[in-house]
Amino acid sequence: MKLYFSPASPYVRKVVVCAIEAGLDKRIERLTTDIYDPKSPVHGKNPLGRLPTLIADDTAVLFDSPVICEYLDSLHQGHKLFPPGGPARFAALVRQALGDGILDAAVQIRQEKMRPAAQQSPETVARRLRNIRLTLDELEGRAPELISAGVDIGTIAIACALGYLDFRFAEEKWRDGRGKLAGWYASFSLRPSMVETKPVG
Repeated sequence: MKLYFSPASPYVRKVVVCAIEAGLDKRIERLTTDIYDPKSPVHGKNPLGRLPTLIADDTAVLFDSPVICEYLDSLHQGHKLFPPGGPARFAALVRQALGDGILDAAVQIRQEKMRPAAQQSPETVARRLRNIRLTLDELEGRAPELISAGVDIGTIAIACALGYLDFRFAEEKWRDGRGKLAGWYASFSLRPSMVETKPVG
């Protein structure tokens, strides 16, 4: 399999963490890609021009991270990151939505702040920051649930989102007033899959 890849992308990180947890990482070739380069081959594979994009062994093209993660989870017989059905599955998917929602808002803020100052929208930044903070407060209340859930697609998504806040938004100090969530993350981030994929630079 081939994964169009950027080491700074939190969505790519989520996929790689899942691959490591599923024991599939060695089967995936990582192709470092600049999606802002119009000549990047990813544009010929994924019309959205986004990462991650996975080329499966049967040449099927899969995107984006929720689809790729579930596909990888279908390829192994170990502990499943996506519960097979019922309330446990939907709880995991909701947790994934919370983690991905933080990432969506954070990435939009970063993109907004990369625009020329005169073109930036303070209202957009403030709205997205509010979304992030409200979601973090929700997760603080769900800390016991995160602990009991163990390792699944939801806890992986949330951990990758918190790691991205550390990476790009350290000034936000998301741990302040959220000791239970911070404690859960401190433990989860010690997993080899998280340590190996920690963004740098």
